[in-house]
Amino acid sequence: MASGRGTRTAPTADRARTVGPDVPTVPVAPVVPTVPVVPVAPVVPRATGRTARRPVAPPPRPTDRFAELLLAVLSGQRPVHAMLRHTAGQAYDELIRLAERGPLRTRGVRPVVRDIGWFEPREGAIEAFARIGAGDRLRAMAFRLERGRDLRWRCTAVELGGPRPHRPRRVPAR
Repeated sequence: MASGRGTRTAPTADRARTVGPDVPTVPVAPVVPTVPVVPVAPVVPRATGRTARRPVAPPPRPTDRFAELLLAVLSGQRPVHAMLRHTAGQAYDELIRLAERGPLRTRGVRPVVRDIGWFEPREGAIEAFARIGAGDRLRAMAFRLERGRDLRWRCTAVELGGPRPHRPRRVPAR
């Protein structure tokens, strides 16, 4: 260790690190022992009073969400381009064509989704229908949802059932 070169020694709390003859020494801070952190369980309040009876709502189904979105567009409450990222294939073109006619626009009473039904023809596809009510009028809306590779649901088809044609009552012959 008595050579002309600098020596390297292990740093301690009392000594400074020696790097070489040209480099000044840097004092090393003492090592402080760390205290282990003990995880503490979160405090969960007990269910009392009104919170004990409140049921937890399940997340909305994709059919419910899309029925509301499509209704908002077809009733004029939202612009058509609001559905751009929620559609795939020809569904956006169909939606533009339907929205131009404004089939669910009403005066006074705001249309609402009254009932939703669905069928799964295969994994990752849902064919759904919704009954749309506005006052005393009832309309039908059908749509198809498909799950993409990114696991997001997209609407791939939209159809609206118009009002039923008025048929005259048949009077039984005497």
